[in-house]
Order: sequence, then C-alpha cells, then structure tokens
Amino acid sequence: MSGETSDYETIAEELQSIVGALVRIMRSASPGRELSLSQVSVLKRLDREGPATVSDLARADKLRHQSVAATVAALVDRGLISRTVDSEDLRRKLLILTEDGRALLTERRLAGHEHLAEIIDDRLTAAERKRLAASLPLLRRLLD
Repeated sequence: MSGETSDYETIAEELQSIVGALVRIMRSASPGRELSLSQVSVLKRLDREGPATVSDLARADKLRHQSVAATVAALVDRGLISRTVDSEDLRRKLLILTEDGRALLTERRLAGHEHLAEIIDDRLTAAERKRLAASLPLLRRLLD
C-alpha cells in the first residue's frame, strides 16, 4: 500500500466512529449518567459473570489492578456493589452486584434500548431495518 488507506481500514475507522456515537446516544438517554464507562463496565461484568475479585476484573479487561480497585471503591461507596468473603478462600474478597446496582443496570439498559429502538423506527425504512438486522451477525463475529 503506497500511502493509500485500505478498504478495511476505512471501514474500521467509520465503524469505530459510528459505534462511539451510538454509545454516546444511548448513554445520554440512560439514568446514572454520572457513572464512568469503567464503572459501568464493572457493573455489567458482575451482572453477566457473577461475583469476582478486583484481580479477576482487572485481568478480564486487561487493566491495572490499581485502576480497577479505584473504580470498585467508588461503586462500593455508592452502594452499587458490595464486598463479601469468598467462602472457598477466606483470604479473598468477592465483589457482588447489589440490588441497587442491578436496578441501575436494568434502568440504563431499558432506557438505552428504548431510545435506540425509537431512533431505528423513526429514521429507517422497513427495508433498511431488515438490512440492519441482517448485519448484526457480522458485527457479533467481530467480537469473537
């Protein structure tokens, strides 16, 4: 390639821009906007995967332990997660999503989904919605 951008690089750049904008739109419609992306990520991971340690979370997201520990401390202070002793290893502290944390995630999810669904309905034709739906498996494969 002699200084030209390849098709896949152009697609990647446009996709990154679009996904970022969609995330911002969904976040703006969601309650609890004062949460950082890293805080939301921790809440979502605990919701999906269950109790974990700070080290588990740091390893899963390839982040420094200290960064995750600060994020966790803020979530504990807000009552969105709690710490409990691991019954299998009494030296370990497990982080658990509280009912308030679960409720906040549910509210955010519903608000974001509803807002995005309205945008899809308002701005896309039936044929465009069908094309968008057909592209979802391709987007999901990018995550594998």
